Amino acid sequence: MVRRDVGILHPGDMGASVAAQAVAGGAEVWWLPSGRSGATRRRAAETGLRSAADLGELAGSCEVVLSVCPPAAALEVAEEVARAGFRGVYVDANAVGPERMARIAEVLAAGGATVVDGGIIGPPPREAGTSRLYLSGDAQAVARVAGLFAGTALAPFALDGPIGRASALKLSFASYNKIAYALAAQACALADGHGVLDELIDLAAGALPHTPLAAPERLAGAGAKAWRWEPEMREIARACAQVGLPTGFAEAAAETFGRWETHKDDAAVTGARLIADLRRTGPPEGPRPA
Repeated sequence: MVRRDVGILHPGDMGASVAAQAVAGGAEVWWLPSGRSGATRRRAAETGLRSAADLGELAGSCEVVLSVCPPAAALEVAEEVARAGFRGVYVDANAVGPERMARIAEVLAAGGATVVDGGIIGPPPREAGTSRLYLSGDAQAVARVAGLFAGTALAPFALDGPIGRASALKLSFASYNKIAYALAAQACALADGHGVLDELIDLAAGALPHTPLAAPERLAGAGAKAWRWEPEMREIARACAQVGLPTGFAEAAAETFGRWETHKDDAAVTGARLIADLRRTGPPEGPRPA
């Protein structure tokens, strides 16, 4: 088998799972341990990642670099990779909008790299049929990246057309899927504030049985990821503004997720705690109605 060297920046839960699929596909995957947490180091060790001394070594050793990081850091990470002199295929697989994706491509292309727009939809890939990697951009580079994950639990899907299409699809799906959690939490908090939460859950169990409104414990997973979802909602708001759509849904969801940021990666947080966190104490803001 021909050895394929791939770099991963930075292997959190999603990034480590993506890296594991690349390893399963036959790639040698590098990462940067400097400054990473103990949990990240454990994930990297369990996945079998190869340590690089610095970004320069990773950039010089790898043909493909995958960026899987919080969207707010995506451009900064791309700039660092560009400064390291990377000239291979750079895959930005973050929840950024088409506008930011275009800027990332501009930064990398100026240094000679080829950029592929990536959108991961689904949970961290651990079993087949749960997660997809959508790719757009240069057809040859897209095919090269898709080949890294062929036959793995992260199913690649190539989109015809330029950079920005995969990001737009990712955000479009998230604008429904993730904002639904914010809407359910808002409804539950409203019902809780007026003493009818149990009745709301009973109503939703019959009318909307497969939603987080019917089972607020499903909100718990959103709480642990809210620190990443908040900036993703900001990206969605910007993407909506680009095509003349209202931004209020995404901005309100960002505010909701912002109230849960203290629960970052907290697997023990409950739906009841998240509902309580949404309710303000003290008088409402703004003027009283006449």
